[in-house]
Amino acid sequence: MQRGLVVGGLGLALAIGLAGTASAQTVGADLAVQSAYFWRGASLSNKPVLEPDLYFTVGHKLTFTAGGWSNIEIGKYDNAQNDISEGGGTASFNLTEFDWWGEFNLPVGLATLTAGATGYIYPNDAGYTKANNTVEVYGKIALGVPLSPKLAAWYDVDKIKGLYVEASVGLPVHLTPVLPLQLGVLAGFSAGQQCDSGDIFTGCGNGWNFQDNGLTHIDLSAALPISAGPISLTPNVHGIITNDAFTKISKPTKLDAGFKFLVGVTVSWSHTYGAAKE
Repeated sequence: MQRGLVVGGLGLALAIGLAGTASAQTVGADLAVQSAYFWRGASLSNKPVLEPDLYFTVGHKLTFTAGGWSNIEIGKYDNAQNDISEGGGTASFNLTEFDWWGEFNLPVGLATLTAGATGYIYPNDAGYTKANNTVEVYGKIALGVPLSPKLAAWYDVDKIKGLYVEASVGLPVHLTPVLPLQLGVLAGFSAGQQCDSGDIFTGCGNGWNFQDNGLTHIDLSAALPISAGPISLTPNVHGIITNDAFTKISKPTKLDAGFKFLVGVTVSWSHTYGAAKE
C-alpha cells in the first residue's frame, strides 16, 4: 500500500492548495442499504449490506474531492450452500471493506474530466483479507449531451496491474417536475484483470478480478431521487446480465447465473460552505 500512501499524500497536498485559493467547500454523506454487494458485476456479498460514504470537496472550476466508503455485512453470512460473504462469514455487522478515494474534476466545454486514485482495504482474517489490499488509479470523461455518455478506466497499480473499463449512458424520465426517474445502462470490460493461470476455482496466481478479458457484465439500472432540502432519498434497482465466469456466481451452489437482481435505497446529505470565487 506504499503507492497508495504516496498518491493519497499528493492528493491531500494539492487539495490544501485548492482550499487556499477557493472558498467553496462541500461536505457530504451517503448511507445505502442494498440487498447485496455487487462489485463490477461480481457478487462479493449476496445478502443485505450497509454502505456508508463520507466525502468533502474543495475548489471552484477545478475541484478536488476525497472520501471514504465502507461495506458492512449486516448478518453472519456463513451458510455454505447459500451465502457469499466478503468477510468470510465470521461475524454479523462486519466491516468487510474500506475504500479511500480522491479525485480531481475539471469541466472543459461539454465534458467533465476526472482523474483520481482509490485504495481497497480488507480488514478481516477470512474471505477478502489484507492480502487483497490494492490501489487503482483512474480517469473518467463524462459528456453533458443527450444520454450523458461516460467512459471510465481503472488501472490496478499494486496487486493485479491490469485495466478495467466501463462505458455507460443514462436517460432521465421526468415522471413529474420533481420526480426524475434515472435509467441507465453500463457495460464493464476487463483488459488485464483476468485470471493469469488455471481458473477462478482452482487458482489464479497472484491477483485477478475476472476469469477472462472482455465483457464482464451489463448493468441495467433505474433510480428515483426524491429531494427535500439538503437530503435526498434514492430507491434503486439493478439487473445484472453476466458474462464472465466470476460475475456469474450468485451463491456457492449456483455458478452459472445469467442474470442477477439487486434492490436498495440511498439516503444522501450535503452542505456547501462559502461562495465560489470567479
